Order: sequence, then structure tokens, then C-alpha cells
Amino acid sequence: MDPSTDKTYLFEQMPVPQAVRRQIVPSIASQMVLLAYNLADTYFVGLLNDPQQTAAVSVAYTITVLMTAIANLFAVGGASCMARAMGRHDGDGARHIAAISFWWCLLAAVLFSGVFAMLASPLLHLCGATAETYAVAFQYARWVVIWGGPCAIVNILLANLLRAEGSAGLASVGVSLGGVINIALDPLFVLPQFMGMGAQGAGLATAISNGIGTLFLLACIWRRSTVVSLRPGSLRYTAGHMGGILKIGFPSCAQYLLTVVAIGALMKFMSAYDTDAVAALGIVKKLDMLPLYFSIGVSGGLLPLLAYNYAAGNQERRHRVFQLGCGVSVAFSLVCVLAYELLAPVLVGLFIDVPATVAYGAAFLRIMVLAMPMMAVCYPMITQFQAMGRVKESLVCSVLRKGVLDIPLLFLLDGLIPMYGCTMVQPIVDCISMLAALWFYRQILRQDKQSP
Repeated sequence: MDPSTDKTYLFEQMPVPQAVRRQIVPSIASQMVLLAYNLADTYFVGLLNDPQQTAAVSVAYTITVLMTAIANLFAVGGASCMARAMGRHDGDGARHIAAISFWWCLLAAVLFSGVFAMLASPLLHLCGATAETYAVAFQYARWVVIWGGPCAIVNILLANLLRAEGSAGLASVGVSLGGVINIALDPLFVLPQFMGMGAQGAGLATAISNGIGTLFLLACIWRRSTVVSLRPGSLRYTAGHMGGILKIGFPSCAQYLLTVVAIGALMKFMSAYDTDAVAALGIVKKLDMLPLYFSIGVSGGLLPLLAYNYAAGNQERRHRVFQLGCGVSVAFSLVCVLAYELLAPVLVGLFIDVPATVAYGAAFLRIMVLAMPMMAVCYPMITQFQAMGRVKESLVCSVLRKGVLDIPLLFLLDGLIPMYGCTMVQPIVDCISMLAALWFYRQILRQDKQSP
């Protein structure tokens, strides 16, 4: 039997609510664990009550977004192409795509870590590091990016490939395992009553946990996967598949690359004020990850279902999958808006006990969370465009979310409303991107109705 038919019932016949739940629940769970260990770094470093160390971790986090950009170039492109190959019942093509994505992603990950090792100083200063925070930021980034970067990047790729074949549960366990280990190691490495390594300890914990999670996913693929193949021999088919992988993955990669620019610019503007404000913004960026990671989890789970059914010609099922997934994403974001508006000082206070930082953070959070409902529409919509192979629509919406409008608006709003204006940028750009995505999707639905 063709390996690509093992999950046929899930993709083609399972009732839509059940299929969506089967795919998105593990994906959301793994994203929540990732969020927890991202928050753990900030939380345990924050217990030191040293705004410089908290600010340093926030600055270094910007570099980790670059790693996600590299991973998504191959992970999103590879998963979409692989799922569409399965939808065409092309098992060999799906296996070749998986192997090509893995080996080229691994090469890119190693090269990125090497480049960062050579250019750490200018990159971290570009992202907002100051004379006060650079040394700590580099200590954290040395472990997370230079030593742990390849594992972190490959971990994202492998999880996406497993979800693409319908093994969302295995992908979730692999990602979650690393997160749980990170949370367990953080207090041991960070806090003074134990090893007392501070922010550097948080980076070491992250590197170790990513390595263990990646080894687990590799073992799962070796022993249980029927479609995901990592055989180097498939590289001879690179010319036939790499174009499609890069074409679909590029918009997601571009969005994360532009996110680095946007976050770096935001941190740079904020660093003109004081360290408490930088630390507060870093905490807020962690808090608003909850609805963000939830939407990313929903979108990651939806991608294989959308791509498979698009390639199989079942547009009605694809549309129903999208509507349900997008509705779940938006509903959760609205709950977050309500909770964050009501509990902003309490939530920021969980991470640091410095009154000035808490005051800044509460004000920033109440503004920035307004972007979440629009973002909750944008992510599933962009994912759908990627699943359909619609590069133009995906790229335009991704670039609008991050890159084109952010920096001009930062200059404008920071001039009009010093410091606080910077935090108003994201709600505005997410609203514009959402409107563009809805317009594109309306055009696609019209084209579908006109098709015979």
C-alpha cells in the first residue's frame, strides 16, 4: 500500500470538526509548552530583580526569531508541498520532499550559527543591546544561538513534517518534551540558590532542551514514520522540488525576518528612554505570545488538512476546515483581550517586582493586546494561502504584518506620543494586514465559484 494513504481517512473522510481537533489540539499543546519555556526564561531571570538581565534576554530573543525564519523557510514550504503530494497520492514525492527539506535546513542552520558567532556584536547592538546589557545578552545568545541553534531550527522542521503526514501527536510530544525539560532546568541554572548563572543559565537550559527534543523527533521518524524520510539519496531530486519548497516557505520566512527588523526597531526606539521601559516591553512581548502562539498552533495544525484537500480538489472541505480553525483562533484571542485588559498589572508583576517596570508593562500590554483579534485572523489566512500555493497573497499579507509599515509608523507615533506611541504600531499593522487577507480570500472564493 502506498504510504501516503495511511492517513487517508483523517484527511479525506473524517468529520471536519474531528479532523480539525485531531490536528490542532496537539499543535496548540506543543505551542503552549514552547510559550511556557519562553516565559520561564523571562520569569526566572526576572526573579533576580535585575532589569539589566531581563532586558538582555529580551534583546537576545530577537535573534531567536531569525532561527524561526530559517526553520519556516523549509518547514512551512516542505510541509505544504509534502501534504499536497500526499493529496495527489504521490508517496515517493512526499518522501523526497521531506528529505530535501531536512538536509538543506540542517545546512542552513549550521551556517547561521557560524555567521552569528562572527557577527554577534553588531547584530545584538542592532537589536537594541546597550553597553549595560550587551555582555549578558551575548552570554544568553551564545548558548541559544551558537551552540543550540541548529537543534532549535531542525526541531521546528521535524515537527512540521510529522504534522504534514498526519502525526500531529508525535510532533507535539517531541516539541513539548524539550519545553518541559527547559522549564525544569531553568531554576536550577538561573537562580542564585542553585548554580546562579543568571541569564546565561537560561540560555544553557534552552540549548540542552532543544537538543533532547530534536533527538526524540529523529527517533520517532526513524522508528514510526511512514512518509517522512531523511535519506540523503533523495537529495538527487532537489532540482525538482526545491523551487516549490522555497516558493511556499519564503513568505513565512520573510515575515519572521521582517519581525526581527520590527522588534529590533521597536527595542531601539524604547532603549532611548530607560532600562525599565526596555525590560517592561520584553515582558509584554512574552505575555502577548499566548494568543500569538495559540494562533500559530491552530495554523500549523490546519496546514496539512488545507494543503491535502486543496491538492485533492475537495475545496468545500478545505473551506470548512479553514472556517472552523479560524473561528477557534479568534475566539481565544478575544478571551485574551478581556483578561489582559483587566489584569495587566498583576500579569506583568508575575515576572518582576520593580514598580517602575510593572507600571510601564501594564500600560504597554493594554495597548498591544488590541492587535490580537486581527492577528488571530491573519495567521490562519496566511497559512491557507501557503497551503494553496498562492505565494503572492501570502507574501503581501506577511510583509504588511511586518516590515513595510512598522518603521514609518514608529517614527510617526513615537513623535506624536513619546514611548507609548511605539506600542500602538502593532494593532494598526495587524488591522491593515487582516483587511488585505480578507480581500484576497474573497477574490479566491469568487474564482472558485466561477470555475466549472
